[in-house]
Amino acid sequence: SVVAWGHGNGGGDSSGVQDQLRSVKQVQASGFAFAAVLDGGSVVTWGNPRYGGNSSRVQHQLRSVHHVEATSCAFAAILADGSVTTWGSSAYGGDSSEVQDQLRNVLQVQATESAFAAVLADGSVVTWGNPHYGGDSSAVQDQLRGVQQVHAAEQAFAAILANGSVVAWGNTDGGGDCFAVRDLIATV
Repeated sequence: SVVAWGHGNGGGDSSGVQDQLRSVKQVQASGFAFAAVLDGGSVVTWGNPRYGGNSSRVQHQLRSVHHVEATSCAFAAILADGSVTTWGSSAYGGDSSEVQDQLRNVLQVQATESAFAAVLADGSVVTWGNPHYGGDSSAVQDQLRGVQQVHAAEQAFAAILANGSVVAWGNTDGGGDCFAVRDLIATV
């Protein structure tokens, strides 16, 4: 079960869903909301709706959920079939409709403050959300092949490739440009 405390509008009051919070296997937080993945793969959300605390729009899709990640105002759930369902503020990655057809065979999702990056089984990466915080990877997309893992800072992503090199994108002042240290991180 889950016990929440703090400001009620920020997820600190789970009394409205408390009876549903049984056999919880994961809890993920956005800025002012929570999402709990239950043992059967369903999801229960609470907190501020503007921060993803209301998943009713996509609740019918939240079955067989494997894992949930969050930006500050949105959530992304990886389903057992490798697809992704998102909800919350569209400006923070809560709307993945522009890339939905690409979100197949997803192995991992990471989040900056306002963007998501998904690693696919073929080693490619799909991004969405705020373009200045990593939601636009078009400048490095041709380098994002053989991706093993993606990690996130507040404003940027870094991908570790199969050859051990690193590719970064997002806000250049927030870690999205590793050009100056490229020789140091040629193999990680």
